[in-house]
Amino acid sequence: MEDILQPYVPTYHGLVKREDQTYIKMGDLLMGLESPSIMDCKMGFRTYLEDELAKALLKPTLRKDLYNKMVALDSQAPTLEEHLQKAVTKPRYMQWRESVSSTAVLGFRIEGVTIEAGSVKKNFKKMKSREQIMETFDTFTKSRQDILCYSAVKFQIQIRGFHLYDFPLLSQVIGSSLLFVHDRRGNTNVWMIDFGKTTPVPAHISLRHDVAWEPGTHEDGYLLGLQNLIDTLQKTIQIVEESREEAVDSSEHMGEQNIGDNEKMLLREEAEVKTTNGENNALMAPIQPGNRTL
Repeated sequence: MEDILQPYVPTYHGLVKREDQTYIKMGDLLMGLESPSIMDCKMGFRTYLEDELAKALLKPTLRKDLYNKMVALDSQAPTLEEHLQKAVTKPRYMQWRESVSSTAVLGFRIEGVTIEAGSVKKNFKKMKSREQIMETFDTFTKSRQDILCYSAVKFQIQIRGFHLYDFPLLSQVIGSSLLFVHDRRGNTNVWMIDFGKTTPVPAHISLRHDVAWEPGTHEDGYLLGLQNLIDTLQKTIQIVEESREEAVDSSEHMGEQNIGDNEKMLLREEAEVKTTNGENNALMAPIQPGNRTL
């Protein structure tokens, strides 16, 4: 609460003890929002600690529950041997899980979305391309440029904060999320949450956060993922703007076409009126005495 990252995290109100259990008391991030829309983005190029992977590799126990999770997402993912065993090891599952999402490609992935306090959608596990993510951003914000721009600007400021503050340089930020919130009145914010795996690295290691992870480096790629997130937001803003301009141009074109059609209709009606009036004048013209015929 006293460092440069304070604006990006929930307010901390200390510890509370109830029935021999200790809890962290934090600010309610949805307070005051009317029918809030919420999106959770998991950050970094991996969501597991190196220690977790190392321990799992030491005892690569076959697990049926992880096999079932893998098959539920992609029945073709397990090898023939894994299908026969109907089980996979935890290291295999952890690394595969990252590879099928945008985590391994962009350094972030969408975990869940709820729009205007509706049902929570979590069908993003295989979302990998930037285009798919842009469509989700567009749907989540209902094409509102003000919300998209707010998030992009706040992240740019956050990157500067990361470079100025020592904490991220000394700690690996693993499994942390960015929580996007906005409501129908336009109230908007983005918060850093989930620090259960944000831990210090060995003293001899200094992290950059903007390079890909290799075993032993403890790099998390947080800043790389954050920059990719900014780029994706900016491209979404550009597409929304272009779509809006196309809609305006199309509307103006339709208006001009309608005006042209209306002018043609008026001219046609005027011609019909003149023709009718001419016929009426001929019918109503008085017969001159010298022109009488029997």
